[in-house]
Amino acid sequence: MKSTIKDVAQLAGVSIKTVSRVINKEASVRADTVEKVSAAIRELKYEPNLAARNLAGTRSYTMGYVYDNPNAYYVIDMQNGILAECRDKGYELIIHPCNASSPTICEELKNMVTKSQLAGLVISPPLSEMPDVMNSLAELDIQFVRIISGSGHKPEATPCIFVHDHEAAYQITRHLLDLGHRDIAFISGDKGHRSTDERLNGYKAALEDANIDIVPDYVYDGQYSFESGVKGAKHLLALDKPPSAIFACNDEIAAGALFAARLSNVSVPEQLSIAGFEDSPFSRQTWPKLTTAAQPTNLIAKKAASLLISQIMLQRAGKGKVETVHQHFEPELVVRESTQRQLNAH
Repeated sequence: MKSTIKDVAQLAGVSIKTVSRVINKEASVRADTVEKVSAAIRELKYEPNLAARNLAGTRSYTMGYVYDNPNAYYVIDMQNGILAECRDKGYELIIHPCNASSPTICEELKNMVTKSQLAGLVISPPLSEMPDVMNSLAELDIQFVRIISGSGHKPEATPCIFVHDHEAAYQITRHLLDLGHRDIAFISGDKGHRSTDERLNGYKAALEDANIDIVPDYVYDGQYSFESGVKGAKHLLALDKPPSAIFACNDEIAAGALFAARLSNVSVPEQLSIAGFEDSPFSRQTWPKLTTAAQPTNLIAKKAASLLISQIMLQRAGKGKVETVHQHFEPELVVRESTQRQLNAH
């Protein structure tokens, strides 16, 4: 027979309510009591029934992750990071893909939150950057944490995980400049994503600081896809004065640019240096491997879930207005074989 919460309470010598408080990770339980109950749970192989916990009262122990992102690697890393924190803290996870451009997106999310009786939400771009979505969720009085691109210089009224894309893009461009490249092109991601703007602005800032004019023909409007990288690189390499380096807005685009270079008989990195962004598996599955900016998506997701759970617990503890918390990540430059010093650089 499966062990029950009553069995755990008897073995640990505590009340059922105390076992429940330990399972719910309430901060007021003494450390020795937590250890005693945890030992009983392990010995009996007791598995708390999350559905029963949710139905036992007004408290929910289920959170949601909503996203609209075509990058499968990003989505999987996000899911795994959030799920790891949920399992550690005794929460279930509902994953909800959606179309951010849908005219009914706000109603869709409100219905999902209500029907699933969620305790909170983790929201990634572009949904996390849409004011209408934020306003709709605020009406539900639900805790949510946003993952957004930016440095946090502009005040945000909600808990956020800031990813410093601008600074990382600056460092990638600076790396190419240090290698002697002066004709550096940029293939952007989808418009409407703050990450696209932040990375583009970081690229421009590095060129401006090096007193290099920004050439409009070197900035190609693309999308976050391999096909866009192929198309963008073909366009740039066909210019009367093609660039000596391409900075792509993510690794998938960069992998496409590398493929296009091969089709055009342009050797990488001897004739063309290529850099990406995110350090996804795309950056390590190409040859040569891609210089990129390592964005720890799994860790970002885990931190977002941890922040959300802490906000939920503070609210439930009746601490009054919960303080808005912000956390920051700056992707780090990873230099690989796809970039090298320009052979005719001075």
